Amino acid sequence: MKIIYDKETDTMVITLSDDKIKESDEVRPGVIADFGYQDQIVRFEILSASKHITQPNSVAYELQKAV
Repeated sequence: MKIIYDKETDTMVITLSDDKIKESDEVRPGVIADFGYQDQIVRFEILSASKHITQPNSVAYELQKAV
């Protein structure tokens, strides 16, 4: 997984896999989901990210223990 925040365009891209993108759909205003050829989600794009994300320059990654 890769997360990139572009301050100039105020866009955050969350890439879940390197699969090729077949189609994109704006699932909510300002949120674009990119889908691969197996109908899996490949990445999300968040437009005007600073309006939705408190600290777009900082990311916390956390793993939950299996129950």
